[in-house]
Amino acid sequence: MAKAQKEGVFLVSSEGTGYFYTYRKNKKKGKAGSKLSIKKYDPIARKHVTFEEKKLSALKKKYNRDAAAKASESKPESKQDPKGKKAAGSAKSKAEK
Repeated sequence: MAKAQKEGVFLVSSEGTGYFYTYRKNKKKGKAGSKLSIKKYDPIARKHVTFEEKKLSALKKKYNRDAAAKASESKPESKQDPKGKKAAGSAKSKAEK
């Protein structure tokens, strides 16, 4: 069975937004050891930035770790029942009328 002549690579935004493109790179014609770098549009940053070739498995770990850190920072300290708030607000409006 023949080997695939092209390999899939991921082009990751240099802005650090986490946005990436997939690209099929020719193994035979490409220079050995050279990383692909292309200037493309990043819709999250809303501008053209440099996209560099990287492996996605390392990126998944990085962005999963970043997302978990952001989620833990944005958690509210105490959870309140929204139904309880509505009931208290409606009782006040009835008493005022």
